[in-house]
Amino acid sequence: MKELIAAFRWRDALDIALVAVVVYRGLLMFQGTRTVQMLAGVAVLAAAWVLARHLELWGITWLLDTFWSFGALALVILFQPELRRALGRLGQGRLWLSLTGARWAERAELVDEVVKAAHTLAGRRIGALVVLERTGGLRPYAELGVPLDAVVSADLLEAVFLPASPLHDGAVLIQGQRAVAAACFLPLSRTAPASRALGTRHRAALGIAEETDAVAVVVSEETGRIAVAVDGDLEYPPDVDSLRRRLQELIGGLPVEAQAPGLRRARLRLGA
Repeated sequence: MKELIAAFRWRDALDIALVAVVVYRGLLMFQGTRTVQMLAGVAVLAAAWVLARHLELWGITWLLDTFWSFGALALVILFQPELRRALGRLGQGRLWLSLTGARWAERAELVDEVVKAAHTLAGRRIGALVVLERTGGLRPYAELGVPLDAVVSADLLEAVFLPASPLHDGAVLIQGQRAVAAACFLPLSRTAPASRALGTRHRAALGIAEETDAVAVVVSEETGRIAVAVDGDLEYPPDVDSLRRRLQELIGGLPVEAQAPGLRRARLRLGA
């Protein structure tokens, strides 16, 4: 043991740390996509190959050996979109930023697009509900909506919530940097104060904030006010800058010390 510790170099620690960062950032990149399901399928095949060899099932082993002989080509075909995206980031000099966790620019751009759309829709008294995923998954709710898989932009969100749009009812769900689904119906908050004082959109925003750690931005078509639902509470930013700073704090990693002052909260939990 002492010889092993003595042979351990600082380069080995650096190597292990870099591999851990690459694997972690890669998993985050694939989170919420079909790639996770494909990786799970590959893991099942690998486990079946090990089990077949252990049980001496030579027919199954031969089939899996044949598959793995073409495994590299198969993986390239399966993960072509993700590999192309990663190579594109490498060519743009963005891969290192992604691996080191410096994704502030992308998140700030996402927040800006959501804030711009909310401000425009509020000025026109058009109701809207946008849900941004954090650590908890929103896939069960996205599967009940209309798939979009589009880059988030203010123009897209405004077009979705126009009264003439067939997708204006329900919520738009955002995972990462993409709008994955529209016209999604969310669980309504059942707390007594929320049921009496709020409309359906606000109750849906509170409902998803109570059941997950997602952040919901809701625009009232009656008053034109913008609210943020998070952790089962409703917050009413007094202006656009406060809304932007609050969303950056929740989504983009803005320090709590930089939180916009004067943010008024409406506590709607029972006993809060």
